[in-house]
Amino acid sequence: MAGFLLCFLRNVNIFAVFFLVRLTVCTAADSGEYLKMFEAQRTPPDPCYNELEEPTRCIPDFVNAAFGKSVVASSTCGNPPSRYCKSVTDKDGKGTRECYICDSNHPKRMHPSKYLTDLNNPNNVTCWISEPFVQYPQNVTLTLSLGKKYELTYISLQFCSARPDSMAIYKSMDYGKSWVPFQFYSSACKNMYGKSPRGVITKANEQEAICKDVHGNIDPPSGARVAFSTLEGRPSGYNFDSSPVLQDWVTATDVKVVFNRLNTIGEEAAEKAKESYFYALSDFAVGGRCRCNGHASKCSLNREGSLACECKHNTAGLDCERCKPFHYDRPWARATDREANECVACNCNLHARQCRFNMELYNLSGRKSGGVCLNCRHNTAGRNCHYCKEGFYRDLSLPITHRRACQACDCHPVGALGKTCNQTNGQCPCKDGVTGLTCNRCAKGYTQSRSTIAPCIKNPTSPNPEKPTTDPVCENQKKCRAASRKVNINKYCRRSFAIQAQVLSRESMNEWVKFTVNIASVYKRDKIKIRRGEHILWVLQKDLVCKCPKVRLGRRYLLLGYDTKNSNGSGITLDRRSIVIQWKDEWQRRIRKYQRHERKGKCKK
Repeated sequence: MAGFLLCFLRNVNIFAVFFLVRLTVCTAADSGEYLKMFEAQRTPPDPCYNELEEPTRCIPDFVNAAFGKSVVASSTCGNPPSRYCKSVTDKDGKGTRECYICDSNHPKRMHPSKYLTDLNNPNNVTCWISEPFVQYPQNVTLTLSLGKKYELTYISLQFCSARPDSMAIYKSMDYGKSWVPFQFYSSACKNMYGKSPRGVITKANEQEAICKDVHGNIDPPSGARVAFSTLEGRPSGYNFDSSPVLQDWVTATDVKVVFNRLNTIGEEAAEKAKESYFYALSDFAVGGRCRCNGHASKCSLNREGSLACECKHNTAGLDCERCKPFHYDRPWARATDREANECVACNCNLHARQCRFNMELYNLSGRKSGGVCLNCRHNTAGRNCHYCKEGFYRDLSLPITHRRACQACDCHPVGALGKTCNQTNGQCPCKDGVTGLTCNRCAKGYTQSRSTIAPCIKNPTSPNPEKPTTDPVCENQKKCRAASRKVNINKYCRRSFAIQAQVLSRESMNEWVKFTVNIASVYKRDKIKIRRGEHILWVLQKDLVCKCPKVRLGRRYLLLGYDTKNSNGSGITLDRRSIVIQWKDEWQRRIRKYQRHERKGKCKK
């Protein structure tokens, strides 16, 4: 009892807390605040689409593209160990000279290039330092690989030493294979780079690098900054979206800084000053956005480990620079404020998996559609797989997107002029005196001849030319059709087999046609080896021509026939006495009734 009481007292607080939580939840729910608790967990809206799910231009965030990336330096102090000196000012304002040892084997005396792109802390400045007094023409270079195309806004260099007398910034758009100048800095632009320091940028030379003299009368001994703005002074910078020239100008995959000349202030000849002259940087920053051409709002590592845009608007590529497969109905274009330029899927009516773009067709359509479907399937043809190919006609009872929308013409090899029929109604072109949809019988007043050129000739001896003649090409065709219209118990009992099967394929073999069928149900088999699954079915070519029996690919049929042998020695055979009726599900019950009738011995054969 004491134990139970102790347990109860321990749980009093739990019950109280539970009650308070329930009360809080109910109160919040009543005031509408309860649902707001989960608003932060909702998926944020996609910036590449508006509230109506319409595509809009989207761009990645502005970042320091250099942060954390490695910089390759052509010269770094410490290997072998070297001595360098700095000019410092003491408390009394007097200038003194302090010297240090740079040693790559000593952690606290190392000055590697990785310091250039790490987190720049003003309270704990870390600097890359080159070998002291590497003088012109021995240039020192810093090469930064961004890993992907970026659209750069600025390049900033924070110095720990005095600003160089001459330096150049280059960019590459092909991952370092080729370089073009971005900007020059020098106190002697004309002599050093062959450019005037007062160069003017116009619309005619917006992709030209200029040279600036950033050295004034007062230049700090250390801590100077050089900042290059890629669009400053470029006339089309205010209309950047409409300027492919400037879009190309600001794009880079790699940045290279070349220090051409130290700022020795006239003391380069003094031996004692050599240890004071070196290049030193504390920060190498590159501001810009991942180039995604307005079709992505993020960049991330892909499966190959490369930096790539998370493309939207049916685009693809590292920079969303192309349309993804099967979306070539419009040409690819960069997104703008007015138009997202979403890539559009080709219209192939579900009959093709590939397509290509045709600019001529696009212009002829009023710049609306230029996709051309490739390898149309299901017996279709045309730019959009929108009509039936030669030898097939359109079944208007089915939509054009249906895989059986195009049916074979099945023109009679003797009575028709060719294998091509009218693609609207399936009518084959008949020879003189021949009629029928497939040209398989003689017209009124004509009789069959033995000529393949003129299979039907006029019958002048006929007492009544208007009276229909018997079928000259396919004898007993009407009788065959009448026998195949329905099934009764007598027909079921007289046949040797009764099965339900779907026609899978067809192959002509001399006078026979070989069908592969999938037997779904076997209702009757008298001494015939028939099983469920794939089976071979044989029909004479001449019987199929006369549609007696009538067998089409893809259809399901109820087949009733006799144990008729064929010259191929395998499978089952259908002939003019067989019953071939397109299957209906409501027949299942009737056939089962016939089976019970047969088991009771009531069948009369």
